[in-house]
Amino acid sequence: MDDAKTVRFMSFLRKRCRVNPSRGPFHLHSPNRILWRTIRGMIPHKTPRGQAALQRLRVFEGVPPPYDKRKRMVMPMALRVLRLAPGRKYTVLKRLSSEFGWRYQDVVSGLEDKRKAKAHAYYEAKKAARRLLAKAEKEVETELAPIKEQLAAYGY
Repeated sequence: MDDAKTVRFMSFLRKRCRVNPSRGPFHLHSPNRILWRTIRGMIPHKTPRGQAALQRLRVFEGVPPPYDKRKRMVMPMALRVLRLAPGRKYTVLKRLSSEFGWRYQDVVSGLEDKRKAKAHAYYEAKKAARRLLAKAEKEVETELAPIKEQLAAYGY
C-alpha cells in the first residue's frame, strides 16, 4: 500500500451516518477485515456466485495452526517490487491498522516469531536428515550398482 492509500483510508474512516452512526458504514480496523472488505469490493458480492466466493475466502493475521505446516505460495503479480515504482512511498497494512485502532499487533507478531522459530528448527532438522540420507546413499552406491543396472534393463 502506498502512502496515498493511508490518506484514502483516513477519508473512509470519516464517513458515517450523521443521524445514527450505528447504522454504518462500519469501519473495520483489523488487517484481515480491511483486506476482506477490499476483496469484497472487487467481486459481485450481491450475487449467489459472489456470496459463495466470499464464503470460501479466508483471511488471517499471521499464519494460524492449520496452515503453518502447509507449503506457502507466492503471487508474483502482488509483490511490492513489481507493483510499485522504485522510490515510491508505501505503508504496511499492520502498521496502518495499529495506527487506526487495532490493538493486537504485538500479540500477532509474538505468535509469528514463535511460529518462525519453530519452522526454522524443523527446517534445520530436515536439512540434517537430508545430509545423512545423501551420505548413506553414497556409501551403498557401489553395492547397489549391479541392482540398478538390472532394474534399468526392466525399465525402472
